[in-house]
Amino acid sequence: MTMGDRLAMVVIAALAGCTAPKAVEGPVGLGQLAYVGGPRVMPERVIEDSRCPAGRTCVWAGRVVLRAIVYGGAWSKPVDLVLGVPVDIADGKLTLVAVTPARLAGRSARTHPSRFAFAFQGGL
Repeated sequence: MTMGDRLAMVVIAALAGCTAPKAVEGPVGLGQLAYVGGPRVMPERVIEDSRCPAGRTCVWAGRVVLRAIVYGGAWSKPVDLVLGVPVDIADGKLTLVAVTPARLAGRSARTHPSRFAFAFQGGL
């Protein structure tokens, strides 16, 4: 066995231990991969969370804008998703349908991390 053959075996063995994150159905946190009936979606960061805090009366309900990476087959692309607003992805529409927990006045998102739920309508 040559040195090149040994090196190739080491690289193959190392890569065999690398696995992609497992996609789950249902709400996911930042950095987790969600399977959405076609594409897979990984929330990266919350760009805006101006929702009215639970138990408060607000003139404007506010909104959530989430930066996510959408994966479909051999492609991926970053997408900004606004809660409740469908976005064209491949041959369907992807929607951020829920963000939990509700925004609480005076509490940091770091102490109460959000979970995100998505829906996809169409085919891929």
